[in-house]
Amino acid sequence: MSESSGTTTPDLTGVKHHDVDALGTRIHVAELGEGPLVLFVHGFPESWYSWRHQLPAVAAAGYRAVAIDVRGYGRSSAPTAVEDYRMVRHVADNVGVVRALGEDSAIIVGHDWGAPIAWSSALLRPSIFTALALVSVPYNARSDFKPSAAFRMMGGDKEFYIEYFQKPGRAEAEMEVNLPHWLLGMYYAASGDGVRARQASGDSTGGGFGVAPGGKLSDNFIWPEPGHWPHWMSEADFEVYTQEFTRTGMSGGLNRYRNVDRDWEDMAAFDSAAITQPSLFVGGEVDGPTVWGAGSIAKFDETMPNLHKSVILDGIGHWVQQEAADELNAELLDFLAAL
Repeated sequence: MSESSGTTTPDLTGVKHHDVDALGTRIHVAELGEGPLVLFVHGFPESWYSWRHQLPAVAAAGYRAVAIDVRGYGRSSAPTAVEDYRMVRHVADNVGVVRALGEDSAIIVGHDWGAPIAWSSALLRPSIFTALALVSVPYNARSDFKPSAAFRMMGGDKEFYIEYFQKPGRAEAEMEVNLPHWLLGMYYAASGDGVRARQASGDSTGGGFGVAPGGKLSDNFIWPEPGHWPHWMSEADFEVYTQEFTRTGMSGGLNRYRNVDRDWEDMAAFDSAAITQPSLFVGGEVDGPTVWGAGSIAKFDETMPNLHKSVILDGIGHWVQQEAADELNAELLDFLAAL
């Protein structure tokens, strides 16, 4: 851990912020550079700002780098109906962003929930999304096993966090009592720094993301020492996230989780489908979704037959594009050059 000065935030003064009409949905975009379009899609609980290190690097390499606030986040539209966050709506948003920017196609990059949104975009609209990079969450083709049943099994004698998120208002009640405290615990606990701090304390459980009966998700968290920040997130970076979520609340982000079974039904025609576009996967060695997805990674030869590379970064946790910005940028630029 470093002192509160934290990491160096890249110069973002040239980033253009504006809202676009994405087929009827207002989506906020942050863009930099000119050239072929590279569309970045964030996860939970994040924003366009999570790609702050990638936008300048990709733009400098000759691309039009665009990061969005996913619907429900930041300055984008936040519908109230849970079903408005189903996967097909997110794919439509991405299609609408590409069109609104005057482009015909894009290379799409997704982290965390952004990864399934990105691969679903590639599956549904392959003529638009011509290449795909996944960060943290490996491609897992739709199967005949209902997601809610799978998550129930993953929880064991606890309630897996995605189950815990299902009932509207329940997780919000935990998070929004002291949102900055909750966010800091979430960011730190899921990072490589948090995993190492837990191990150093003698806790070998890894924390986990199961909720005990009557408990809260944050019972699993670990927090940095007051006044200390990880090298990958400064106090100023953290303030960007806390201001956004204090303003918007957490329901928009959580509603994505509440559509897993609807998505499974909507995507039935794509059962067992392979991603045929050129693709890249980058995960962190101690990132939960990457560790849980080991079986999916082992099947990449079948599910992503045009895979450029699969990379696991040593010691890195969930926030790959922030914890290992230089390493991820190098892999992204190598992939883009190969296209």
